[in-house]
Amino acid sequence: MNGKHNLLTSNSRPSKKSGLASHLSGYSILLGSQSPRRKELFAGLNLPFYIEVREVDELFPAGLNPIEVPEYLAVLKAVPFKDDFKRDLLLITADTIVLIDNQVLGKPLDYEHAFEMLKQLSGRKHVVITGVCITSANKQITFSDHTDVWFKSLNDDEIDYYLTHYQPYDKAGSYGVQEWIGYVAIEKMEGSYFNVMGLPIQRLYEELLKF
Repeated sequence: MNGKHNLLTSNSRPSKKSGLASHLSGYSILLGSQSPRRKELFAGLNLPFYIEVREVDELFPAGLNPIEVPEYLAVLKAVPFKDDFKRDLLLITADTIVLIDNQVLGKPLDYEHAFEMLKQLSGRKHVVITGVCITSANKQITFSDHTDVWFKSLNDDEIDYYLTHYQPYDKAGSYGVQEWIGYVAIEKMEGSYFNVMGLPIQRLYEELLKF
């Protein structure tokens, strides 16, 4: 496989293999994401894995149902690896969007764009959707997880403070739930917290057990 990748493991791996570790023992697991949140969450499964990311234009057809966008992009992120699959390779790719007013909010372009997004989310409910794609040499499955999130009304100073101090330009919807804004802005949530972070890890665990 081309490119650099380092083997990553948890510092607190159990002495005995979990059911998932035994189930996947024949695979070399590759997480195709540069997100530190996804790395952190996946490491919590106590499985050895590699990280490698290959560039792809994260574009989707204009007529695609917004709910289907995250799975479409998760599959798209697996495409650059298609010629390098070995029998023991298991690739995991994912994409997260924020959906409001049937509009997809991805990563902001700059401060002004991020400010506009947070103003749109202020005082309202939105949906965070993460699509996940699991690919091996002879099989591919996809799924998505949805979380409803309610924001309090944010004033301009609060939005400016967050954007100035945290600069969330690598995050869908211009915010990270695990950061300051998650503490002060989120009134309630229905669904997986980890999904909002970028990876529905419990659902992924179940899908890997069935893979």
